Amino acid sequence: MVIVLVLLAIVLALVLGVAVIGLVLNLLWWALLGLAIGLLGRLIVPGANPIGWLGTILAGIAGAILGGVVGDAFDLAGVLQFILAVLFAGALIALFTGGSRGAYA
Repeated sequence: MVIVLVLLAIVLALVLGVAVIGLVLNLLWWALLGLAIGLLGRLIVPGANPIGWLGTILAGIAGAILGGVVGDAFDLAGVLQFILAVLFAGALIALFTGGSRGAYA
């Protein structure tokens, strides 16, 4: 009986470990994707962008989500969803940084 409980505990620990590792890898993928989309979004916003890496990543993730939702709503293909994600990320970065810095510089 004790051996069965120990084996069950080991199997449960392995299943939970795989789930946690999968979640961590999924979050890492979202962060990398958000960074890439956020960097592309920063490229389309003129002037210096005073937000840091975390702001860029968060704007990229939000842009990816918004681009995906709007792209699905209008039944657009993957490339158009990616372009929408970059445009949304650029708009969010412009919104976060004030957007009108270039007019006064």
